[in-house]
Amino acid sequence: MKKFSSIVLASVILVGTSAFAAGIATLESVKGTPASMDASDAAWAKAKAVTVVLDQTPYVPEGYKGMLKSNAVIQSLYDDKNIYVKYQYDDPTLSVDRMPWEKQADGSWKQLKAPDQTGHDNTYYEDKAAIYWNISTKGFDKKGCAVACHLTKEGMNNGFADSSAGRKYTNNPGEFLDMWHWKGVRTGLSFDQTHDQFVDSTNDPKLSKEWGRKGDEQTKGGYKNNINDAKTAPAFMNKDAKDNAVGSIKEDNKVPFVDTFKAGDRIPGAIVTQHDGSAGDIATKAVWKDGKWTLVFKRPLVTTHPKSAEQDVQFNDLKKSYFFAVSAFDNSQINHVYHDGAIELRFK
Repeated sequence: MKKFSSIVLASVILVGTSAFAAGIATLESVKGTPASMDASDAAWAKAKAVTVVLDQTPYVPEGYKGMLKSNAVIQSLYDDKNIYVKYQYDDPTLSVDRMPWEKQADGSWKQLKAPDQTGHDNTYYEDKAAIYWNISTKGFDKKGCAVACHLTKEGMNNGFADSSAGRKYTNNPGEFLDMWHWKGVRTGLSFDQTHDQFVDSTNDPKLSKEWGRKGDEQTKGGYKNNINDAKTAPAFMNKDAKDNAVGSIKEDNKVPFVDTFKAGDRIPGAIVTQHDGSAGDIATKAVWKDGKWTLVFKRPLVTTHPKSAEQDVQFNDLKKSYFFAVSAFDNSQINHVYHDGAIELRFK
């Protein structure tokens, strides 16, 4: 196997009730307010669906056992204040680990990790999903996410040595994307929330270790590794052991780790705090059932943070088209399935 597989350029396959023209699907956002964030809310019955096949990956991890293809079904509603997006996609396995601690037979503790050829995990990791909205990036409306995905070639990216498979950054200063980054363990199942992020043109790792991908402004929120000072075991555990099933420890639910566990027991590897400010704009209800994730996003049509113009797409003109793309991560740190091109959203 080559170190990195190349991207296969293929047309997006569109089925169902979606409109199709010049390689672009059209999703109509229909006027309506769900009574709840439940995906079965009656309001969704009037929202037509677009189905997109996610069949491309930035690379194929060595020994990867996760999905390389998924079907995504997308709907949208809006009212005077908010936009709602329902995003359902196939994922045969529920993954709510994120580098958990496991007690070993000899009584020691091990933080489970299985890094691939790029140093990223695809085994002990959470399911994730992302929606990218174009704010001001040239070429996104036709190329979608690929316009901001810069693959590493022979260990180099933009003149810098880089072991990652690829990096997100826009091609020119002043170009921005809005990234709705749902993280199953750290935001989704812990807080019914999506981490609101954005992508700019930073292409120098000396300026930002995540290159162009950055979090929106906030005063608190995020996660930290649950590890003791000696780096030999977890530092904290959940007050109630049943909460370990979510795969995280909430900051306000943690208690000092006391080892009363048996071999094979696990403690979450991440301590999480809810995002506030611009980073916390997106409420999200997520349910995994019968091999599918169903995510319902809710965000104000217009946000009013100091840097909203460059961090958030603004749905301030309901006569305009807005372009977006979707992806899904099957217990992968950076590898994901996505589609070629962009999807056009219009308000009906």
